[in-house]
Amino acid sequence: MRWLSLLLRRILSALNAAVQPLQPETRVLHGRLSKRGERLSAAIRALDARSAGSSYRTVAEALFGKKRIPDRAWKTHDLRNRTVRLVKGGLTLVRGGYRKLLRPGRRNE
Repeated sequence: MRWLSLLLRRILSALNAAVQPLQPETRVLHGRLSKRGERLSAAIRALDARSAGSSYRTVAEALFGKKRIPDRAWKTHDLRNRTVRLVKGGLTLVRGGYRKLLRPGRRNE
């Protein structure tokens, strides 16, 4: 499913060029994706790793770095909750939520 991550990056790149006046939060700033773009990319990467059989802990280590993951209290740690949300967000995108990116709409949608 790594191709999915590459596909999302290409879609975001194309959207960046086409929708900059409509949705400034998706712009590339100084050669990097905006926070929204980084979150979408992280969601696809998280889903890709989870679909390959990785645990949430392993996914979090890949996304946030091994040093930030605690040895204890993982079940209640903020990064675990964030990782779960990213995987769910990736599932939403794969199940058709990516179409929402193409529609002009409210900024907080």
